[in-house]
Amino acid sequence: MADSYRQLLVIDDDTIVRKSIVAYLEDTGFVVHQAGDAAAGMFWLQSNTPDLIVTDLCMPDVDGLSILKKVKQTHSGVPVIVVSGMGVVRDVVEALRHGAADYLVKPLVDMEVLVHAINRALERNDLLAENQKYRTKLEQANRELQEYVRILEHDQKAGRRVQSKLMPKTPTHCGNLSINFKIIPSLYLSGDFIDYGLLNKRYLAFYLTDVSGHGAAPAFVTVWLKQLVRRVFREHHIFNTEESFRRDAGTLLKLINKEILHSGVGCHMTCFVGIIDIETLEMRYVVAGHLPLPILMSGGRAQYLEGKGKPLGIFEDAEWEVCVLQLPENFTLVTFSDGVLEVLPPPQLIEKEEFLLTELAAMRDLSAPKSTQNRDIDSLCEALGLNNLEAVPDDIAILKIRGVSR
Repeated sequence: MADSYRQLLVIDDDTIVRKSIVAYLEDTGFVVHQAGDAAAGMFWLQSNTPDLIVTDLCMPDVDGLSILKKVKQTHSGVPVIVVSGMGVVRDVVEALRHGAADYLVKPLVDMEVLVHAINRALERNDLLAENQKYRTKLEQANRELQEYVRILEHDQKAGRRVQSKLMPKTPTHCGNLSINFKIIPSLYLSGDFIDYGLLNKRYLAFYLTDVSGHGAAPAFVTVWLKQLVRRVFREHHIFNTEESFRRDAGTLLKLINKEILHSGVGCHMTCFVGIIDIETLEMRYVVAGHLPLPILMSGGRAQYLEGKGKPLGIFEDAEWEVCVLQLPENFTLVTFSDGVLEVLPPPQLIEKEEFLLTELAAMRDLSAPKSTQNRDIDSLCEALGLNNLEAVPDDIAILKIRGVSR
């Protein structure tokens, strides 16, 4: 049984044929309007829109093809079934070319053939209409998504500017030490962060941290972390004296770890913290789950520092070992975040670490005082192929500290 709300228009100058078609379609369940000629049918269409039109092809005033053309102009979404007593191939082709939904040949011995053609045309039209609605909704959703992405990019770029302003000056100098860094974010905002500063005009304190996750959340944690570290320095007077320099590298991480756990930020982080006495070049450092370990280059050699420790923000009772290292007068210390391992060519972690060490060792006299061409951190990035990356899967942070003899 047809849906009762479906309205059809039947146009045919043959009264007997027209009435028999109308009667059968009404009995089937359609609401049927009828017109005895093309003019009457077109007049009715001026103020009405049926779901489907059935029209005779050959009528005395205007033929069915003219009706078909006119309907496609004024009611483009209404399917038209053409019925004709002359089954000429040319007429069939012409009717279909002008958009007829179907073509039936009189006499209609079995009216169910017409009903089947009507239902099929209506179903196809419904599918097209539903598809158009879906496309419209999809286009609207795409426009909204593009606007959302535009706003998000704008916000993240603004956040990136704020984050960049919180970074320390690069390059900078402390005594005979030069420090510079670079961060290559995977998104506009980075979960990697670097900070350093000279305390009591003698102790260069620095850290590189990698907050878990990507995007805005870990980036905001880096902003909070910077303020937290400075507050801890201020309130606990860390690294303001020689005694604190020798004692408090591990204390600093314990205080930061406690604050992270109690803050509920929902992130953990790896970290490398170092403190260098710029007068004696003694360095004390702590490793908190950080990979790869920093690389020390001096005298034509490159080697990873030793050390291990748990990440921050996971274990309440964690302890960190403080490592001590006497730096040579001429040296380069390079610290990477683990994002660099993602872009190095070898497949396995151990191979990646060996590759990184080999590439840095191959760089010509990186710590030599007169070798200007390889001092720049961009040269280091170029040697590792980092300058040519279109995108990186994880943030990459690089901190380089170089010492030269007086």
